[in-house]
Amino acid sequence: MIILFLFLILIVLACVALGFVVLIQNPKGGGLSANVGGLSNQFMGVKQTTDVLEKGTWLFAGIIAVLALVSSLFLKGGGTVDSSVLQKVNTTTSAPAPAATTPANTTTATPDTGKK
Repeated sequence: MIILFLFLILIVLACVALGFVVLIQNPKGGGLSANVGGLSNQFMGVKQTTDVLEKGTWLFAGIIAVLALVSSLFLKGGGTVDSSVLQKVNTTTSAPAPAATTPANTTTATPDTGKK
Protein backbone atom coordinates (compact mmCIF):
# COMPACT_ATOMS: atom_id res chain seq x y z
CA MET A 1 0.00 0.00 0.00
CA ILE A 2 2.87 2.35 0.81
CA ILE A 3 4.47 1.60 -2.55
CA LEU A 4 1.28 2.58 -4.39
CA PHE A 5 1.11 5.79 -2.37
CA LEU A 6 4.73 6.53 -3.31
CA PHE A 7 3.98 5.94 -6.99
CA LEU A 8 0.92 8.17 -6.75
CA ILE A 9 3.01 11.00 -5.27
CA LEU A 10 5.68 10.59 -7.96
CA ILE A 11 3.08 10.57 -10.75
CA VAL A 12 1.44 13.73 -9.40
CA LEU A 13 4.80 15.50 -9.13
CA ALA A 14 5.72 14.46 -12.68
CA CYS A 15 2.34 15.71 -13.92
CA VAL A 16 2.84 19.09 -12.25
CA ALA A 17 6.34 19.37 -13.72
CA LEU A 18 5.05 18.39 -17.16
CA GLY A 19 2.32 20.99 -16.93
CA PHE A 20 4.85 23.64 -15.96
CA VAL A 21 7.18 22.74 -18.83
CA VAL A 22 4.34 22.76 -21.35
CA LEU A 23 2.91 26.05 -20.13
CA ILE A 24 6.19 27.97 -20.33
CA GLN A 25 6.72 26.95 -23.94
CA ASN A 26 5.64 29.26 -26.71
CA PRO A 27 5.12 27.55 -30.04
CA LYS A 28 6.46 30.62 -31.86
CA GLY A 29 9.80 30.53 -30.03
CA GLY A 30 9.45 33.43 -27.60
CA GLY A 31 7.44 34.23 -24.56
CA LEU A 32 8.21 32.91 -21.10
CA SER A 33 10.75 30.35 -22.27
CA ALA A 34 13.33 33.10 -22.75
CA ASN A 35 13.12 34.24 -19.13
CA VAL A 36 12.94 30.97 -17.17
CA GLY A 37 15.56 30.90 -14.44
CA GLY A 38 17.46 33.79 -15.95
CA LEU A 39 18.32 31.77 -19.05
CA SER A 40 18.35 33.75 -22.22
CA ASN A 41 17.24 32.35 -25.53
CA GLN A 42 20.89 32.33 -26.56
CA PHE A 43 23.06 29.95 -24.56
CA MET A 44 26.64 29.97 -25.77
CA GLY A 45 25.48 31.20 -29.15
CA VAL A 46 22.92 28.42 -29.73
CA LYS A 47 19.18 28.42 -29.14
CA GLN A 48 18.88 25.74 -26.52
CA THR A 49 16.07 26.86 -24.25
CA THR A 50 13.42 25.52 -26.57
CA ASP A 51 15.38 22.30 -27.04
CA VAL A 52 15.63 21.83 -23.28
CA LEU A 53 11.93 22.47 -22.84
CA GLU A 54 11.03 20.04 -25.62
CA LYS A 55 13.28 17.36 -24.15
CA GLY A 56 11.79 18.05 -20.72
CA THR A 57 8.30 17.53 -22.13
CA TRP A 58 9.25 14.15 -23.54
CA LEU A 59 11.14 13.23 -20.38
CA PHE A 60 8.26 13.95 -18.01
CA ALA A 61 5.74 12.27 -20.33
CA GLY A 62 7.95 9.18 -20.37
CA ILE A 63 8.35 9.25 -16.59
CA ILE A 64 4.58 9.38 -16.14
CA ALA A 65 4.09 6.46 -18.55
CA VAL A 66 6.75 4.31 -16.87
CA LEU A 67 5.45 5.07 -13.38
CA ALA A 68 1.90 4.21 -14.42
CA LEU A 69 2.98 0.90 -15.95
CA VAL A 70 5.22 -0.07 -13.02
CA SER A 71 2.58 0.87 -10.45
CA SER A 72 0.12 -1.48 -12.16
CA LEU A 73 2.44 -4.37 -11.27
CA PHE A 74 1.86 -3.69 -7.58
CA LEU A 75 -1.92 -3.60 -7.80
CA LYS A 76 -3.84 -6.60 -6.51
CA GLY A 77 -5.24 -8.56 -9.44
CA GLY A 78 -8.92 -7.86 -10.04
CA GLY A 79 -9.43 -11.14 -11.91
CA THR A 80 -9.47 -13.32 -8.81
CA VAL A 81 -12.78 -14.08 -7.14
CA ASP A 82 -13.07 -14.58 -3.40
CA SER A 83 -14.81 -17.95 -3.18
CA SER A 84 -15.71 -17.55 0.50
CA VAL A 85 -18.10 -14.72 -0.35
CA LEU A 86 -19.73 -16.79 -3.08
CA GLN A 87 -20.19 -19.71 -0.72
CA LYS A 88 -22.04 -17.53 1.78
CA VAL A 89 -24.61 -16.49 -0.83
CA ASN A 90 -27.74 -18.65 -0.88
CA THR A 91 -27.85 -20.10 -4.36
CA THR A 92 -30.61 -22.67 -3.85
CA THR A 93 -33.69 -22.12 -5.94
CA SER A 94 -37.13 -22.80 -4.52
CA ALA A 95 -40.17 -23.82 -6.49
CA PRO A 96 -42.35 -20.90 -7.51
CA ALA A 97 -45.50 -20.34 -5.51
CA PRO A 98 -48.62 -21.80 -7.13
CA ALA A 99 -50.76 -19.26 -8.92
CA ALA A 100 -54.07 -18.41 -7.29
CA THR A 101 -56.87 -19.87 -9.37
CA THR A 102 -60.56 -19.10 -9.15
CA PRO A 103 -63.16 -21.80 -9.61
CA ALA A 104 -64.83 -21.73 -13.02
CA ASN A 105 -68.43 -22.05 -11.78
CA THR A 106 -68.54 -19.00 -9.51
CA THR A 107 -69.57 -15.62 -10.83
CA THR A 108 -68.25 -12.43 -9.40
CA ALA A 109 -70.36 -9.97 -11.37
CA THR A 110 -73.83 -8.88 -10.23
CA PRO A 111 -76.65 -9.57 -12.65
CA ASP A 112 -78.01 -6.57 -14.55
CA THR A 113 -81.71 -6.13 -13.92
CA GLY A 114 -82.18 -3.53 -16.61
CA LYS A 115 -83.48 -0.87 -14.18
CA LYS A 116 -81.96 2.54 -13.95
